Parts: sequence; C-alpha cells; structure tokens
Amino acid sequence: MDADAPITPLDPGLTGQDARPVPGVGNGYLAGYRVRFDEAGPDGQMRTSSLLRYAQDIAWRHSEHLGFDRGWYLARGLGWVVRGVQLELEAPVPLGHTLRVTTAVVGHRRIWARRLGECRLADGRLAARVTTDWVLLDGRNRIVRIPDDFGVAFLNPETDSEILRVPSPAGAPVASIALAVRRTDLDPLDHVNNAVYVDWLTEALDSAGWHAAGEVTDRTIRLEYLASAEHGNEVVVELFGEPTAWGARIRRSDGAELLRAQGTGPT
Repeated sequence: MDADAPITPLDPGLTGQDARPVPGVGNGYLAGYRVRFDEAGPDGQMRTSSLLRYAQDIAWRHSEHLGFDRGWYLARGLGWVVRGVQLELEAPVPLGHTLRVTTAVVGHRRIWARRLGECRLADGRLAARVTTDWVLLDGRNRIVRIPDDFGVAFLNPETDSEILRVPSPAGAPVASIALAVRRTDLDPLDHVNNAVYVDWLTEALDSAGWHAAGEVTDRTIRLEYLASAEHGNEVVVELFGEPTAWGARIRRSDGAELLRAQGTGPT
C-alpha cells in the first residue's frame, strides 16, 4: 500500500476483520489519516498528542455513522468526555504517512465505556494502540447512565474491568513548569481537549531534559483525567521519578488536581 494513498472507511455493518477489528465485538470502524505538517514535530515525526486526536476523531466518526451525531447529543444535553487513556507506543510515524486507524467499543459498565483503537503503518505494523475510557455527562457536567440506545448500536460485552486509574505520584517533584490555558486549547464542549494535556506533558518532559521519555516508540503512557481546566487558568505540570519510569501531575495553581500520568520505556 502506498503510504500516501487514501483509505476509504469501511461500513461498520460489514462483516470481516477490517470493519470489526476486535474479535467477538460486534462494532467497529476503519479510516485512513494522513499525518499533516502541523501534526509533526521538528524531528519530522508525528507528535504523541496527535494519536489522541485521531482516536477521538475516529470515535466521533464511528458514532456519527451509527446515527449519534452532534445534533443527537445537543438535543439531549449530553456529551462524552475522556476519563482514562493508555497509550502503547510501538513505532514512530513520519510526516505525510497515512495511518490505517481502527476503533471499536470493546466493553461497558453502567456509567462508562471503553474503546480500543489501533494505528497501523502502511505495511501493517502496529504504530500505536490507544485504550480510552469514556463517561457521559449531562448539561450540568454530571455523570449519567449510558442510554440503552448505545447498547443496541454499539454491540459489546459488559466488562468486569475497572475504569483506568493512575496512582498519585509519590515524593517531591524533580521538575515543574507553569502554563496558561489558551482559548485554542478548548474543544467544542468548552473543555480543555484531552490531547492538550499530553502536549503539556511533552513540554514538561522537554523542559526537564527528558525529551526521549515522550517519543513515540516502545513506551507506554497512562493518563487519568480528574477535572477540566478552564480558559484563563494557570496550570502547573510536575514531574516525578526518572526518564524511564516517570510520574506526572497537572494541577491548577490553586492546587486542584486535573490529571495524573505515568510513563515507562526502555532502559
């Protein structure tokens, strides 16, 4: 397959591994994403945060395809937000390369649902795997039960797993940076987009001289989103540990925790 060739999304109603990427799960979606100039860093490789942007975009496209578009959510005052992410980073992705991205809802509990996404290179090698736990909020930002409609459209099993958690980092931070929340950090739900927090982590890792800890190769990053920053807030990103096994906390300047993260990589 040509790395720059477009990939046509498959109908999730079709049978087959491509349209339903997870064995035993009766839903899925496939699309191609070409890594744009603004999605890559100075090294010419795709930024880690761009993987999260692809994962949330294909989830949205999957939802639209099954009839749950933005109008459906607006009419009911509902919206999904990310509560936990596990990123398994396997291979760098160069600027201009077209990734084959799949997604499926692989399990649910009463108030949250888990998606699995995979990003593959043109030769079929896995570049990244993204596991995302989502919760549904109403117009007052309260977590609500998932409507029965979703269980009909997104066929998936009820899971025994717990929603992804990250322990609070121990000890004193070894480095920290302060950042201001900009309007461009906000998404259509008026929240700081979940991928932005990864950009903030990357800035902190760079500031500490730990750039390699955030590279997209042979690493795992886990994120737990606790609250959302608002436009105009000042946030502090704190790092703990060492480059091969680090923890992080993002908090508002008043001390309220927004995110916990941890990362591991080759020694």
